[in-house]
Amino acid sequence: MKSSFALVFALITTAAAADTKVEDLLKPPAGAIHYSIVSSAGKHGDSARWFTADGQEMGRESMVLRGQVFETDSVARFGGDGMLSSVTVRGFTPNGDAGETFSIEGGKAHWKSPVDEGSADYTAPAMYAAFGGTFDLNAVMLERLLALPAHQYAMLPGGRLSAEKLTTATVGTGDRKKTVTAWALMGFSNTPVPIWADDKGKFFALTGNLSWIAAGYEESAEALQKAQDEALAKRSPKLAKQLAKTPKGAVAFTDVRAFVDGDHFAEHQTIVVEKGKITLVGAASAIKVPKGAQVFDGAGKTLVPGLWDSHMHFGDDASGPMLLSLGITSARDPGNINELTLARAKRRAAGQLLMPHIYPSVLIDGKGPNSAQSGTVVGSEAEAVAAVKKAHEQGFKAIKIYGTFNPAWVKATAAEAHSLGMHVHGHLPAGMRTKEAIADGYDEITHIYFVMMQAMPDEVVKVSNGMARFQGPGKFAKDVDLNAEPMKSLIATMAARKIASDPTLVVAESLYVPENGDLSPSYAPFVGTLPPTVERGFRQGGFVPQEGVTRADYRASFEKLGELVGALHKAGVPVVAGTDGSGMELVRELELYTRFGFTNEEALAAGTIATARLVGADSRTGSIAMGKDADLVLVEGDPSKTIGDLRHTKVVMMDGKLMDADALRAAGGFSGKPKYLE
Repeated sequence: MKSSFALVFALITTAAAADTKVEDLLKPPAGAIHYSIVSSAGKHGDSARWFTADGQEMGRESMVLRGQVFETDSVARFGGDGMLSSVTVRGFTPNGDAGETFSIEGGKAHWKSPVDEGSADYTAPAMYAAFGGTFDLNAVMLERLLALPAHQYAMLPGGRLSAEKLTTATVGTGDRKKTVTAWALMGFSNTPVPIWADDKGKFFALTGNLSWIAAGYEESAEALQKAQDEALAKRSPKLAKQLAKTPKGAVAFTDVRAFVDGDHFAEHQTIVVEKGKITLVGAASAIKVPKGAQVFDGAGKTLVPGLWDSHMHFGDDASGPMLLSLGITSARDPGNINELTLARAKRRAAGQLLMPHIYPSVLIDGKGPNSAQSGTVVGSEAEAVAAVKKAHEQGFKAIKIYGTFNPAWVKATAAEAHSLGMHVHGHLPAGMRTKEAIADGYDEITHIYFVMMQAMPDEVVKVSNGMARFQGPGKFAKDVDLNAEPMKSLIATMAARKIASDPTLVVAESLYVPENGDLSPSYAPFVGTLPPTVERGFRQGGFVPQEGVTRADYRASFEKLGELVGALHKAGVPVVAGTDGSGMELVRELELYTRFGFTNEEALAAGTIATARLVGADSRTGSIAMGKDADLVLVEGDPSKTIGDLRHTKVVMMDGKLMDADALRAAGGFSGKPKYLE
């Protein structure tokens, strides 16, 4: 759900009733410039822009993304300095009213968005970065940037935007043939945002898991995505060499608190690493440090295994250092652009890319308006089975089934995966309950609200591939008795069969708990360390409750979902910690586990050895034990008492190389360390 780019452009959330109705929004005139919003699953919407005789720039956007509806328009004017002088946004998203305004009056800039309100002296040119609205407002920012000789300017509410040329490509044929240029925008996000312009410096496309591209050129989106990824990849080998250092000999973490064997903290330990393997673990008084070893004093610090994010849609090369700075040395990617996933794995193996170990799944979905972007879309059981075989041939170890997949195809698809030794997990196909998915071959249920789907009414289950997967549990979960049927036997079945749960409680918290303007607990420690455009996204509220439901209902249902995670854990169901976000949310996920009945040790195990065990890597990694790979993180503080101390990374070790966490943070786009919170 929450990648850094999604935070910037506010596309991770979405729509309910609001004051503005669709029929009241602007209607693009003949001659408007149109862009298609597309993914590998097909077209999701349309974005248009046009200009009026009196100098106004207009935008209108309509998008449906897996049942989430966005309807917005925008009106913008420019000042004499070429910057935006006024902006008005109308419409709605699943988070509610998208209304936003910006103006410059009397030397003062004023803004009001769904998440903030403020003002600043306007004494020099600066471009307002809208919180939401149509993509036209982002196109405007690119075009003004490219028109300036230095390709940079100040932004409001804060920050600075600049552009660096990445690469060029040719699109179209015949009289539609044109050359477009990719620019890396720096300052929107903590990692570069590639965006394409034509030879006149006008916006042409933004490509990724979800793409905006000039109408008529939709077939070029995949090629542009590949071209920009290859261009960004040229930066990666140098960064890997700079940040990851091979020690000359042994490495020793002395007199340190350590999370040992995946289940307990031990005080005053010394851990010795040689050639990337843990060779000694024991009491500091009994361990002799090898002569010439590089020594890290562990006083006041804790050594933990490298963290695992069990649900991380890996973004781009630049995400690697950012994730490593958070102590994440391994991650499961449950669905991405397969070709890019395979290419990155190859470059990582060659030492040309610094990133965590990635264990990817191929996402398989059926055809329909709610098909998943970046999914392999199939139209029959035979195509689904063929997709599994192809995934296995390409080296994938797991498949993820999605919500528009036909329930009747699950049994054969899972059987094929199991015959090839592959893991089966995912959302529940619409019309399917949790027990049915397990009976047909699921090894793991993704998202805690799909575990709760067993107790949802039929009208929710039958359309659970759209907004109902959020709205149903938001309305009904609070009233579910976990100790009665149908949840009692479901929990027992999952425990008996060791069906894992990837709860992503941080996702549920973000959807149900905050109002617009509330600071998300996942990101509070990072405020002040990231671009202002990113940090505004930290205050994005949850979905607007549907008619007849209140925010209090949603919050009560979140509490019940948390209690369900606790009940699963207590019953012996394997729980693996994941974020479906940027990675910054992982420690918050563990904090929520401790709130709902896990000990700190059990929570940390869910974020380390449990996922390693799930993917079959536990014999070589996931815990601190002699003979295992030295995937290690040294943190300041004591996570045995305060699990949040895991955020305060100091040293990261992976693949036999040492990395300074501060250097990783700088490369990952952080301007400083996260804060300690009460």
